[in-house]
Amino acid sequence: MQNITLLKVGGAELAPGTSLDALVAALARMAACKPLIIIHGGGPEIAYWQQRLGLEPKTIDGLRVTDAASLEVAEAVLSGLVNKRLVGRLAAAGVKACGISGVDGGLLCARRLHYPSGDLGLVGEIDLVNTELLTLLLDAGYTPVVSPVSTGKDDLTLNVNADHAALAVAKAMQVAEVIFITNVPGVLREGELLSSLTAATAREMIRDGIITGGMVPKVRSALDTLDEGINRVLITNLENLASGTGTWIKMDSGEGK
Repeated sequence: MQNITLLKVGGAELAPGTSLDALVAALARMAACKPLIIIHGGGPEIAYWQQRLGLEPKTIDGLRVTDAASLEVAEAVLSGLVNKRLVGRLAAAGVKACGISGVDGGLLCARRLHYPSGDLGLVGEIDLVNTELLTLLLDAGYTPVVSPVSTGKDDLTLNVNADHAALAVAKAMQVAEVIFITNVPGVLREGELLSSLTAATAREMIRDGIITGGMVPKVRSALDTLDEGINRVLITNLENLASGTGTWIKMDSGEGK
């Protein structure tokens, strides 16, 4: 299997409404042309259900703390509500979508994440990706839609950050490209969208304070992906997804605007 595109979709784009409509339309067009792996989050919906069930969301340095009760909510929301909503909509659009979690078939095996600023609870980092399962699905013409809830030790499941799961799968499958779908069109400099950056330039822009705020972790996730041998990474939003525009970050020396 060659030229696989991996897409990481945030939870904000998966709520029912016009954003989900646009996402499904764009993904359906892409799936008709190339093999896709989709990995999704669902943070806003997890927080909503925690509050609805009387659980107080807790974070450390912006990272969600997951206790046993919160893990039950995360698994129900990510592997259930959000995953099946997206799979159902894709199926209705003609995509052979198959919704799975990291638990299914031992797709994603993880260990407890030890975070220096505090205990994040039942949060994991990926040790192993079952590439055989993904390859079987792709070879049969299916589009895997993956919830990042993963298998841990001693029959535990672990909540894994969707960006980190995307990185692990991209590396294991050696995909051709990774697309991070966000709420912004890409990297801006003085209000102008940059269509292409080298990794070195992106690091300089973070260091010099040109890339700031919420774009910093997005670009760092892209740089981590390149460090794992992936050729190129696109940061884009729903509006520009279909046309493949946004900001491409690459390891090569060519750079454009």
